[in-house]
Amino acid sequence: MNPLLADAPLPLFEQITLEHFEPALDQVLAENRQLVESLIKGKSFTWNDFAYPLESADDRLSKVWSVISHYNSVLNSDELREIYKRLIAKLTEYSTEMGQNKELFNGYQSLADGDEYETLTQAQKQSIKHIIRGFKLSGVALEDAEKEEYSKLKKEMSELTNSFSENVLDATQSWTLYFEQPEALKGLPDSAMQLLESQAKAQGKERGYLITLDIPSYLPVMTYCDDASIREKLYQAYLTRASDQGPDAGKWDNSDNIQRIMTCRQSLSKLLSFDNHAERSLATKMADTPDEVIKFLEQLADKAIDYARNEVEELKSFMQEEYGVDTLNAWDVAYYSEKLRQARFDISQEELKPYFPAPVVIQGMFDVVEKLFGIEVKQRPEVTTFHQDACYYSIYSEGEEIAGFYLDLYARKDKRGGAWMADCRARRRLEDGSMQMPVAFLVCNFTPPVTDEKGDSIDSLLTHNEVTTLFHEFGHGLHHMLTKIDVAGVSGISGVPWDVVELPSQFLENWCWQEESIAMISRHHKTGEALPKALLDKMLAAKHFQSGMMMMRQLEFALFDFILHRDYSQDNSDVQAVLDSVRDKVSVLRPPEYTRFSHSFSHIFAGGYSAGYYSYKWAEVLAADAFSRFEEEGIFNAETGMDYRQKVLEVGGSIEAIDMFTEFRGRKPSVEPLLKQAGITV
Repeated sequence: MNPLLADAPLPLFEQITLEHFEPALDQVLAENRQLVESLIKGKSFTWNDFAYPLESADDRLSKVWSVISHYNSVLNSDELREIYKRLIAKLTEYSTEMGQNKELFNGYQSLADGDEYETLTQAQKQSIKHIIRGFKLSGVALEDAEKEEYSKLKKEMSELTNSFSENVLDATQSWTLYFEQPEALKGLPDSAMQLLESQAKAQGKERGYLITLDIPSYLPVMTYCDDASIREKLYQAYLTRASDQGPDAGKWDNSDNIQRIMTCRQSLSKLLSFDNHAERSLATKMADTPDEVIKFLEQLADKAIDYARNEVEELKSFMQEEYGVDTLNAWDVAYYSEKLRQARFDISQEELKPYFPAPVVIQGMFDVVEKLFGIEVKQRPEVTTFHQDACYYSIYSEGEEIAGFYLDLYARKDKRGGAWMADCRARRRLEDGSMQMPVAFLVCNFTPPVTDEKGDSIDSLLTHNEVTTLFHEFGHGLHHMLTKIDVAGVSGISGVPWDVVELPSQFLENWCWQEESIAMISRHHKTGEALPKALLDKMLAAKHFQSGMMMMRQLEFALFDFILHRDYSQDNSDVQAVLDSVRDKVSVLRPPEYTRFSHSFSHIFAGGYSAGYYSYKWAEVLAADAFSRFEEEGIFNAETGMDYRQKVLEVGGSIEAIDMFTEFRGRKPSVEPLLKQAGITV
């Protein structure tokens, strides 16, 4: 029995090995194809006889693929890469084949047009509506020659995006900078030095300090290292990863991948009668038209740009007056910004870290959501996980276990950078009437616990930024896990428009900034004392520090992504020129010419955010507005918390996003709460 195919509530990680991946996927794909054929021949296009068996088949495939995909992200290896390349090609071929199966589409259309449809639940109707839309976006109406072209393009796309991702990982992990003596790294705090020392030991060095391009290593050096030449080297290596520039120029160059990905996307969009990929992207989002998205982003930029420019001038003046430095280089921004933060607010991220040990933050976060949503989170040490770093937790509501999640917090070799939530199991009703429990993977890349000179383990100490990252991903997790919908296609995060999916994640970040909740997630890692009031006040006072610059940076990314996907063509294919033109309008800090940000912009070239990076800001407006109700009614108001749980988290994608929001907020969304939250008042 292949453990990947076991009918179990959780993956059997203690039994699963790489050899199980291909046979499991092959078997599921073959069985699914047989099922589709028999259901089409059966011609009984009802929910129970047609839609439900297909949902079950999709769910079985999803359970197999979620594990394979997860391993590829967190346990990457040469052997797995080869397997993954073969399997992603098989999965893409299958998905295209199913999406273009006209008889299958006709079956769903018959269900939608039939008498039974009106008797279905709202979730079932919405699921069918999304499935039919999916068929149309998969080219079901295309002629045979066009279908073949579509299939070829989809296969090439999956290979290209996977190659893009691999190049970024390889470029990130290949570059290191070693120092034998600590004097070279003057300015770095003890926690950062301990990490660099442990990285040197992991590379077989008897002594010394090793800098890598992983974020837990990169950020402290850029923020605290007094030696500008080291910061410049690190900056150049990081901002030229996987490109034709920098120390590894051309070695893992994504230039060709980007051009081919863009060409494929535009060709696929044209096949489906869209003018461009931006239009195709909006077919499944809350925003209606490309003009609406551009107008939204430009509106925010207009409101924030003067704030951002003033922040840059303030930084330049500070450097000049306090340090006699006249030129603000890109590799100096984080360093002098931290100096300015300390001078103005007498506080640094590093000063806060001792009060945010990972175990305290995690338990505090669970206490926060228990208070907000009436749930309880408990660790389950007896559950086997995929790696020794990961833990498993169960979520209970009124004493009943309703969901679970794997938490994998720390950076390590062969693990993709960044932070994310992925589904492991979807909530759905099973044939015997019982409920399949939703399960999530929650992944971060924080500094791992280290060992001190005595050999004692020291808990991972988180920056406040990392604390908000953890809350962000847990917000995604709760969206997936607290759903009450029992139709897989619209339960949890499934069927939620991409520009709304960030609402619950950004919403939960707000509890990292409230005095009452900060007291729950902070405690000194050695003394156990609470975060001192004086330090808390400074931290809250510094909340809006450089928020204009941060907003403009995100708007730059979003406009670049959207305009690129709206305007790209064979005659207009200079990606860097698009980025430069966007920067001409909205950039307040121009990076050096050699930087190649696009070459490691995995969100849009290897993730799900193509012509959708604006979603972060779109959803941030929704999240800030949703939180403003808690500001009015009390941040731990149990009734408001339960209302949010029921009207936002529980409904999944079963109703239209605007209806979900107005049901909770009592009105349509407003941009003002976001501007207020960022300290930008107009």
